[in-house]
This record gives sequence, structure tokens and C-alpha cells, in this order.
Amino acid sequence: MTAAAPDHGPAVVLVGPPGSGKSTVGTLLAERLGRTLRDTDRDIEETAGKAIPEIFLEDGEPRFRELEAAAVHAAVTGHDGVVALGGGAVLDPGTRALLAGRPVVFLDVAHGEAVRRVGLDAARPLLAMNPRQQWRTLMEQRRPFYTEVARAVVQTADLTPGEVAQAVLDALELTTA
Repeated sequence: MTAAAPDHGPAVVLVGPPGSGKSTVGTLLAERLGRTLRDTDRDIEETAGKAIPEIFLEDGEPRFRELEAAAVHAAVTGHDGVVALGGGAVLDPGTRALLAGRPVVFLDVAHGEAVRRVGLDAARPLLAMNPRQQWRTLMEQRRPFYTEVARAVVQTADLTPGEVAQAVLDALELTTA
């Protein structure tokens, strides 16, 4: 059973692992659509008054996930532009239900490309120990959820951010402003 498409909300929701380009591509999509980008990771940091690595360290992952679920709900129900979700947002069953029928695109990135983009010294709490293996493990766990919520999957390999943005527009049959 497929949920009916909501008649309000974001023009595009981007999901994918760290390094998939959600923020970069989201910025380009927002510009092309004449809308704004809402990045839920930034929303979480504003709400908490501290960076995500600090939230994980000081408050723990469960608190981060609470903040994340609230940020995703607010963005998906209250923003009509482009929304970029954090890599783990799809783990929450409530988030997956909220995304049903919406214009969600999974930016699928190859392991080597993601590692290059993210860097091994980046402040990513869930990639702190053995980042290459951790990224692979996270991707194995999350891929089924990314594909579950996605209306379209865009492979980012060998594409520039501009080309990925165009592929997203094409996949959702959206026209630019």
C-alpha cells in the first residue's frame, strides 16, 4: 500500500550517507528552484546550542536522535523548499512514515568517494573509530531505509554537484524557477 502524496511540504527531500553531498546538492537545488535549503543537522545544532559532535559526547546518541526526529518533523511539515536530512535520520520509524509519498531522493555514493569527501579527520561521531569500516557498516544498515523512503535514487559517482542536482530535478520531473 502506497501513501497518498502530501499536498504540502518540501519540493525535495535529500537522504543519504555522510559524504553523499546532501548539503552541497541541496544548496544548488534550492537556487535552481528559487527556494531555500533547510538542513536538519544545522537545525539540531541551533536548537542544542552546540555542534553535533558535542551533543553526542555530552548528551549521548539517544538525545541526539530525539533532537533529530523533532528537527526532521519540523522541516518536513513546515518547509516548502529543499530539505537535507542527516545520514541517520531514516533510522527512525516515525521519520520513515513521515517521508512516505514525499519527493525523497537517495543520493547514493560509492564508499571511496564518500571517504574522500568526508575525510578521515572530520568530526563525525559515528565514524570516529576506523572510519572506512564504520562507513561501510553504517551504509549496510541504512541502505534499506534510504531505498524504502526514496521516490528516486541518484547515483553520484563521477558526477559534479551540478550534475547531481540536475539528475535530482530530472528524476522528480521538476522545473527550475
